[in-house]
Amino acid sequence: MESILVLTHADETGSALTKASLEAITAGLDLAARLSAPLTIGIIAADATNLTKGLPCAVLAVSGEAFAQPRYATDAAACEALCRASAATIVLAPGSSRFARVAATVAHRLNGLIDTHITNLNVGAIGGTGTLEATRWFYRQRVEAVLTRDARPWFLLLDAGTHAPFAATDAAQPAITEVAVELPALRTTVTGIRAPKQDEQTIRPDAKMLFVTGAGWTKKQPDGQTHVPEASDLILGFLRLTGASLGSSKSLVDQGGEGQPVLPFLTHLNQVGQTGATPRHAKGLSTCCHGEEPHVVGWRFIADRRAISLDPNCGWTRGKADVVYVADAFPVIAKINELLSATKA
Repeated sequence: MESILVLTHADETGSALTKASLEAITAGLDLAARLSAPLTIGIIAADATNLTKGLPCAVLAVSGEAFAQPRYATDAAACEALCRASAATIVLAPGSSRFARVAATVAHRLNGLIDTHITNLNVGAIGGTGTLEATRWFYRQRVEAVLTRDARPWFLLLDAGTHAPFAATDAAQPAITEVAVELPALRTTVTGIRAPKQDEQTIRPDAKMLFVTGAGWTKKQPDGQTHVPEASDLILGFLRLTGASLGSSKSLVDQGGEGQPVLPFLTHLNQVGQTGATPRHAKGLSTCCHGEEPHVVGWRFIADRRAISLDPNCGWTRGKADVVYVADAFPVIAKINELLSATKA
């Protein structure tokens, strides 16, 4: 009989589980119901006492100041201890940077196997009744595969945005079983976090909207001149006012190496599409991007896709966007920023 462990960790504040962890709990609850298997939730945090309200099953916790911040040695030891204490045959975990760093190590220590970027879990549709099947994408989200394995324990890292976050229906607080961890000698010390200011951060995985720029922002405009500084101000202004995450086509990201005008805040980390990321946001708005297949691959998991393009025959109008606004992105975004500024004022 299968038994399931969902590994979770606290966010930067230490006062709540991360959104990705709550999504993993939803996946674990659904899978446990399908397999009629016992479910355990494992928590890694400095103090797990206030993180368990409303959780509907047994909770194992590894607590202490050593686990307040991500660190390879402590996280690997904590995950291993939780897995051994639960004796789980299936281990689900969010594909966060914290767990992605250590999950393969923990699987190896327990003589298990691991698969990453899992987007869906099913039971018995292909492999037979009672068989767990994990779905993931390959080749930049172009090929979908269904995986089954006989080896146990089986570790599955879940992509963010593939499940709804768990929401507690009551304030009941289950009992917490603390799991002791024998830590190895620690050679690193976390002294703090250095991060850009919120208004300087352009990649926001939890944002409701993805705003994608294209090479049109740096091309010559109707007056025959480029307006890169104005484009930069419009885009950054839109990001500040909406809290959106910024994406870009490959052509725009690569222009700096070709000696062409560039938007100074764009890097390859902003790139979406066939050779970039495939983010999952509730809404997406593309501007100055012709919307052909390499770019659309990056939009595959955006729920509501909209675009602004001067070309009524661009790729976006051929069924790849839900709504296309045939207009010039410069005045459109300028007007949106004006309206948003007035609303916030």
